[in-house]
Amino acid sequence: MNTLLLDVQAWDLVLDVDGNMALATDPYSIAQDAASAIRLFLGELWYDTTQGVPYFGQILGQRPPISLMKAKFVAAALTVPEVTAAQCFITAFTDRVIEGQVQVTTKSGLTAAAAF
Repeated sequence: MNTLLLDVQAWDLVLDVDGNMALATDPYSIAQDAASAIRLFLGELWYDTTQGVPYFGQILGQRPPISLMKAKFVAAALTVPEVTAAQCFITAFTDRVIEGQVQVTTKSGLTAAAAF
């Protein structure tokens, strides 16, 4: 499944060499979708406010255990269609910024990683 390719630093759309919106393909597209699910705040998705990570209630301003954050991130990654397994690595937690990587395994057995 293709998805719009996002710049890793700005998390914004990327253009291809022809000036069109670039697409990400499997398996990276699935990993990027999992990273997007991890970046989604609970209640932010207007058509399904039950999706997202409870950043305001349980993470930001709380200094929770890393294991809790990883569990919430894995749960978010597993909501992406085609993802059968996910693993999260947190590389930085400074002020209100959490950085890391999600590694996913797809239904077809492919693995990929994306930063969040």
